[in-house]
Amino acid sequence: MGVTGERFDVLIVGGGHGGAQAAVALRQRKFAGTIAIVGDEPELPYERPPLSKDYLSREKEFERILIRPATFWAEKQVEMLLGHRVASVDPAAHRVTAADGMAIGYGTLIWATGGSPRRLTCDGHALAGVHAVRTRADVDRLMGELETTRRVVVIGGGYIGLEAAAVLSKLEKQVTVLEALPRVLARVAGEPLSRFYEAEHRAHGVEVRLGATVSCIEERDGAVSGVRLADGEVLPCEMVIVGIGIVPAVEPLLAAGATGGNGVDVDAFCRTSLPDIYAIGDCAAHANGFAGGAHIRLESVQNANDQATTVAKAIMGEPVPYDAVPWFWSNQYDLKLQTVGLSTGHDQVVLRGDTATRSFSLLYLKQGRVIALDCVNATRDYVQGRALVLAGSVIAPERLADASVPLKELATA
Repeated sequence: MGVTGERFDVLIVGGGHGGAQAAVALRQRKFAGTIAIVGDEPELPYERPPLSKDYLSREKEFERILIRPATFWAEKQVEMLLGHRVASVDPAAHRVTAADGMAIGYGTLIWATGGSPRRLTCDGHALAGVHAVRTRADVDRLMGELETTRRVVVIGGGYIGLEAAAVLSKLEKQVTVLEALPRVLARVAGEPLSRFYEAEHRAHGVEVRLGATVSCIEERDGAVSGVRLADGEVLPCEMVIVGIGIVPAVEPLLAAGATGGNGVDVDAFCRTSLPDIYAIGDCAAHANGFAGGAHIRLESVQNANDQATTVAKAIMGEPVPYDAVPWFWSNQYDLKLQTVGLSTGHDQVVLRGDTATRSFSLLYLKQGRVIALDCVNATRDYVQGRALVLAGSVIAPERLADASVPLKELATA
């Protein structure tokens, strides 16, 4: 299937959360045209978050993280063109061409490619034993080397790096996390949360080094033997995991004339500047009301799914602007972190509860208004705090800090 010259009413490029949800949402709305998903991986669409958690720890088999079983896509008449990477887009001809030469026509194109892991550029970055955590193949390669691995260096103290560190620590590996900034999670969370997670990882035997920059990856017999820091120290290891962000996969769209830079720019309905082409998910830069209208990319399942639904509605002639509240989660050890809203630009942090109990929330304020919450083992605060973020509630910090009063009472006060 998927021969050159085939044409689909809706062609979705990218088989992740956004691409899969776009197809699902169209069929749910009784879209009767032809749909195909073209993806560069050989697998059916699957969930990405478990890769650094349940799948890496072998707690879930791959079949359990499929977004839908194969029978679903067949029943919904969504054609899967897997193992093809789209290399170019011709907006005038309404056609994409894959790197292997396969050409596919479209009526409407949905670009849902996400991004590729940002790579190290130092010497040794491509050695055997250097891994990313972005695809099933990435994690399968990593898992295949664990038996002969005793020491692991994780470069990057964001969520991916910390989640991988937590799993590898539980697998009794000697783990060191290197973060170039003065604290982990510096780009996404307030300092109290950073310090809490640093302490938790250290309590589990993970060495966390802050302000640590990498000079190169050392090798022995063509494989990783250590990580050399800028100060000359070498950390011996058999494996390196790099978690320093992603590069949005939008080159074909930009080459075709789409407006963008760090991602491809989209409007409130996820339309790019090119005719009949939408973009969703990690690669779509959009004006976000929860970021004060700033043009941002959101790397989350929530964003991918909600933007997919926005596009499906637009295609069906029922356009509704994208305006979903952002939410995220991270599982590390027995800690469940749930985040609602965007804390960027906050000018005050309120601690609700006691970090020593390992169940607490941080509320982020900007000019007195609640803009986000980070909730650690505090699901009730997460659920109830959403209303405060949506309303931009102004509540006295001392009242927010009183954990004996449910947030829902403050929301209606």
